[in-house]
Amino acid sequence: MLAVTEASENAVDGEGSRTARPRVVILGAGFAGVAAARALKKSDADVVLIDRRNHHIFQPLLYQVATAVLSPSEIAAPIRQLEATQANLDVMLADVVDVDTTHRTVDVILPGIGTRKVRFDLLVVATGTRPSYFGHDEFAAFAPGIKNLTDAETIRTKILSAFEMAEATDDENERARQMNFVLVGAGPTGVELAASIAQMVRVTLRRNFRQIDPASSTITLIEGGDRVLPSFAPSLSKKVARHLAKLGVKILLGVKVDRVDAQGVIAGGERIPSATVLWTAGMAASPIIQMLGTKTDRAGRALVEPSLNLPGQPEIFVVGDAASIQQDGRPVPGVAQAAIQQGRYVGRLIADQIRGREPKRAFRYRDKGNMAVVGKNFAILESGHLKTAGFLTWFIWAFVHLLALPQLQNRWRVQSQWLWSYLTGQRSSRLISEAPRSTISEAPRPADAAVTTKQTTAP
Repeated sequence: MLAVTEASENAVDGEGSRTARPRVVILGAGFAGVAAARALKKSDADVVLIDRRNHHIFQPLLYQVATAVLSPSEIAAPIRQLEATQANLDVMLADVVDVDTTHRTVDVILPGIGTRKVRFDLLVVATGTRPSYFGHDEFAAFAPGIKNLTDAETIRTKILSAFEMAEATDDENERARQMNFVLVGAGPTGVELAASIAQMVRVTLRRNFRQIDPASSTITLIEGGDRVLPSFAPSLSKKVARHLAKLGVKILLGVKVDRVDAQGVIAGGERIPSATVLWTAGMAASPIIQMLGTKTDRAGRALVEPSLNLPGQPEIFVVGDAASIQQDGRPVPGVAQAAIQQGRYVGRLIADQIRGREPKRAFRYRDKGNMAVVGKNFAILESGHLKTAGFLTWFIWAFVHLLALPQLQNRWRVQSQWLWSYLTGQRSSRLISEAPRSTISEAPRPADAAVTTKQTTAP
């Protein structure tokens, strides 16, 4: 890793073999960052892709890792494999701690090495989002969000451990608390998680316990607005609400969460006892955007020009969920397709600039439709005037997501797991991670207990 950094520094400072080539630094290896890097594959530039993790995550299926349908490796791919097919690309595993737009440097911390400055000629910021608690960051200690594999595994551990604790306790109130699952936010992630948990308790865990019936669990979905899936058409929202009700999910609409603590949630003035509270209510931009010193929207996303560069800074681009851009009077949605299209657009724009070609026209998002899955055999699709729901839409959802997975081996493994789960109702990744096991319980311990518990903290 140090050799890569030194070689790159030399290339910029005029001591290496690539002095005449501009350097493009990309922060973040999500959908947008990877798309930008690939679009620069044949360009006469040195590309550095920096991420704090060594893998790219297929985020639309994170909820299936959280509910034990899939294992982490089935929806992730190592970023470094891009180097094997892209000669002008260097991958760097590092944390970004500062961005100096005046001197065009990025300060990073490399594990086991320390801080380094990475210089750039052009910068692409694709750092995505993080869970937003709307000014109540103290909720994070009790209600983890889901944005990466660590989050998904933490949630899986909390869910599975809740049943183990319910099985072990003789306290009926505590047993009920352990078997009450609360999700805050009824967007796509909240709906998909709620439906998957409902399927788990009714089918997967059936006859797995002696003292409890997992099917008697309560799953509560809290939404501050007047309907679930507010980004979809009202007709589809109604169909989803009806299907969730059939699965046993209790929906609370128009209810604000006042407090989240070790014992559960206070929402609308009412206490809901729960050992597992999951936050699916909102997202805010990565704090790296604040380092750019640019104007942002209320969610902290950078306000960008039609070509996705910062105002007055044509050498700095912001793409994906970190960017705020309007199209036809409406914001471009924060979905995978939009991120991929933005990353590809900027990569091609930079490649054209390097070749001396005329700039491309302004970015324009092509909406290929929006989908959400609600348990087994039911999904919804909205694309223009087309609005469908049901089994056929679910089949299309599965096909589209299989094709979109990053590697062929991911597709084969996910397809096998889905088929097994569909036919048997079982989930092959029901593992309670060892590392956080001492932190998953938020229930009070007896005074003479030998083990001291800690509160779970969302990353």
